[in-house]
Amino acid sequence: MQLIPVAILLTSLTLSIAGCAKTESAAAVPPAAEVLDVVQKDVPITREWVATLDGFVNAQIRAQVTGLLLKQNYTDGAFVRKNTPLFEIDPRPFQAALDQANANLNQAQANLQRGQAELGKTQQDVDRYTPLAKESAVSQQELDDAVQQNLAAKAQVEQEKAAIEAARAAVETARLNLGFTKVTSPLDGIAAIATAQVGDFVGPQSASLTTVSTVDPILATITPSEQEYLSSIGYLKRTGTENAALSKLEWELKLSDGTTFPYKGRFYAIDRQVDVRTGAIRVQIQFPNPGNVLRPGGFGSVSTVTRVLHGALLVPQRAISELQGGFLVAIVDQDNRARIRSVKMGQKVGTWWIVDEGLKPGDRVVVEGVQKVQDGLLVTPKNYQETPAEQTLTEKRDVS
Repeated sequence: MQLIPVAILLTSLTLSIAGCAKTESAAAVPPAAEVLDVVQKDVPITREWVATLDGFVNAQIRAQVTGLLLKQNYTDGAFVRKNTPLFEIDPRPFQAALDQANANLNQAQANLQRGQAELGKTQQDVDRYTPLAKESAVSQQELDDAVQQNLAAKAQVEQEKAAIEAARAAVETARLNLGFTKVTSPLDGIAAIATAQVGDFVGPQSASLTTVSTVDPILATITPSEQEYLSSIGYLKRTGTENAALSKLEWELKLSDGTTFPYKGRFYAIDRQVDVRTGAIRVQIQFPNPGNVLRPGGFGSVSTVTRVLHGALLVPQRAISELQGGFLVAIVDQDNRARIRSVKMGQKVGTWWIVDEGLKPGDRVVVEGVQKVQDGLLVTPKNYQETPAEQTLTEKRDVS
């Protein structure tokens, strides 16, 4: 009867020893860590800025004469051609002014004809009296009177000629004012919703009637800081003048809905000064806009490659740990032991991160399993399989 408990005890002891052996064996296996060699490449550095869209030309349409707005000739928001009638102001007062100006011109011309006739008569008197006065056939007083009348007639003719010029100018002004009653577009573009309505009394001092904007091409305005501008232009000017360098850049526009605009932009203009309030400078980028898809006032972000960082060291962003404002990375040395290093990070490039200090080419960085490793711990390294996004960068050729 006592053999049964002893057998049971020996069996339990055997199982306990076997279990401990398995536990110790499992603890002795080094944890796995997926590693990747530091990537060294020439990396294009891209900068991105918030952009505001604006028309290439924005024409404020205003009334040039004062009067009653009788008609709107265009559809709000429609594309209009140059010289297309947009509005019509009551032309009747201006037609009457033109008729009056023409009448005044006719009167001035008639006065000139009478003055020229009078000048002809006084000139004849002078021509006739001059030889007679030499022969004392007429008195000197009569000749002097004839000369004075002739001079007065000449002055009258010159005055009437001036009156004709003034009358002609008045006619031209009246004709222009009459023409201004038809308000036309000065350019091809998109006409805004009208801000004036039929029946309004409008004039040169009134607000604009509408706005016509040229939107193909369209401008994207960005405001890089003075430091960004000086840093970028300093690198770019190695290839030529400021404008020549900026003109070589290719710009990409990302719209507010997250989509990328299919057309690339080109540098258009840079402002003459840095804004003293913001420390930024305005730069305008020109984008083709077929179909007038983009409209003034829209927002997006504009990016471009401002320089190339040669021989940059890159690691996947997931390999970097942040601690109290600093950055740490785990590497695996030749003995397959983990080493924790402090690193200084640069700019992010897609899913990668540029390492400025702390790593060298050939270092094996732990990408997956970082939470399992400690400094000096033996690990089992495995090759990390790059994601499609990470492969996009590593498969690209170096940029020279």
